[in-house]
Amino acid sequence: MAAAVQLVDPTRIAQNPENPRLIFHQDELEALQNSIAAQGILVPLSVFLDRGRYVLLDGERRWRCAIKLSLGRVPVIVQPKPDRLQNIMMMFAIHNARRDWDPLPTAYKLRELEQEFATRNERSPTEAELAELASISRGEVRRLRTLLGLPSEFRQELMDELRKPRSEQVLTVDHVIETTKGVSALERRGIVRTSQERDQLRRAIISKFRKGIETNTVAPRQLARIARAVERDEVAVSTARRIVSRLADDERYTIARAFHNSVEQVDFEHSLEQLLQRVEANLTIHRERRYELGDSLRETLRQLRRLIDELLRT
Repeated sequence: MAAAVQLVDPTRIAQNPENPRLIFHQDELEALQNSIAAQGILVPLSVFLDRGRYVLLDGERRWRCAIKLSLGRVPVIVQPKPDRLQNIMMMFAIHNARRDWDPLPTAYKLRELEQEFATRNERSPTEAELAELASISRGEVRRLRTLLGLPSEFRQELMDELRKPRSEQVLTVDHVIETTKGVSALERRGIVRTSQERDQLRRAIISKFRKGIETNTVAPRQLARIARAVERDEVAVSTARRIVSRLADDERYTIARAFHNSVEQVDFEHSLEQLLQRVEANLTIHRERRYELGDSLRETLRQLRRLIDELLRT
């Protein structure tokens, strides 16, 4: 049997302290508020009773709009009171259905869910258990844990960005995650050697995203390709360090340029070297057989010599 809908004074309803959603954008609230003013609240809020006060399980945006509109009554469905672990799990189940919560606040709540499980069971949950508790995939668990591992300054910067209207947001969680992974790959290969170099490079790349100099979210993955090229001895460590240093120091220097000046250039020069070796072999055969130089070939060789001289002078 479906739970009965009750009408409750919204001032008797309190926020749920376990709600991972910390940020409510004013423009979105205003749109919902206008809809409620015209049509009323069509979907009841979900609440539970705690010491004579109703606590939200679902519907905080509707509740905020009701308070703003000074509504005397709102429809609610009263659920049994959950314990703290169940409460957090229910919040995540709602998140799984809606997919509209910001990832960083959600990551903080995932940590609390993990801690609550550990307190009860005297052990930390496995990744699979945590994913099941939170009603999310194991991949999403890993992504949220990556966020928790970000330096505090980056997490604070992301929270500041999330508080802006969505139309004004520039820096995203994915920008920071991709940057962190790319720089870590350089660090593992000894291209970035100190924590100071690591932090300077991360800040520089994030600044490029913020200023619109970098626009491709996955551009930092090319840093890992530079690291792999160093590992395969295709690019010298000294070359990679020089390019990465410029990436950190030069505001206009992009990751694509850094990649072009390292891996792409090495690949191109390797192909060019193989081609020139074939040309050299054919010219040697031409000389040994004492062929006469045709006018067209002679002119081509002269042009090639001029170009080679120019390249060797640079």
